[in-house]
Amino acid sequence: MNNRPSPPIDERLKWVDSVSRLLDNQFRLPGTKFRFGLDPIIGLIPVVGDLGSFAMSGVLVMTMAKHGASRYLVLRMLFNIFLDAVIGAIPIIGWIFDFTYKANQRNMNLLRRHYQEGKYQGKGTGFMVGVLVAFLLLFALLIYVVWKLVELLWGWASSMW
Repeated sequence: MNNRPSPPIDERLKWVDSVSRLLDNQFRLPGTKFRFGLDPIIGLIPVVGDLGSFAMSGVLVMTMAKHGASRYLVLRMLFNIFLDAVIGAIPIIGWIFDFTYKANQRNMNLLRRHYQEGKYQGKGTGFMVGVLVAFLLLFALLIYVVWKLVELLWGWASSMW
């Protein structure tokens, strides 16, 4: 990561920045530069943790969409949180991925760049219905994928006994 200061963000989105930081970068491993947040810790709770993190990330994306993120940017953000949730649901590999991927911080960086490039589109209230539907579809797909993953792991564990 670079050490350049982040460009300022719209005042209405400061809480999104704060929550993103809390979820992805709030804590530092002593003696290192490695940072992590609550997201990977919550993700340690099987299934429920990943779904909860996905829901919190979804609220952040919806807020960003409401305040002018473009359709393309919102789709990229939804992909980030979906990828984080799906890979994060895989035991061990997913836990490591959760500590390194930091989807919320990636989304905040995308939003900053979006504002910096002058692509801000004003209030996106009409766009919110589409984002909500997309989020709910991704959430349903995530539940299905996690269910199938648990089913697969259960079958594998059962065959070992």
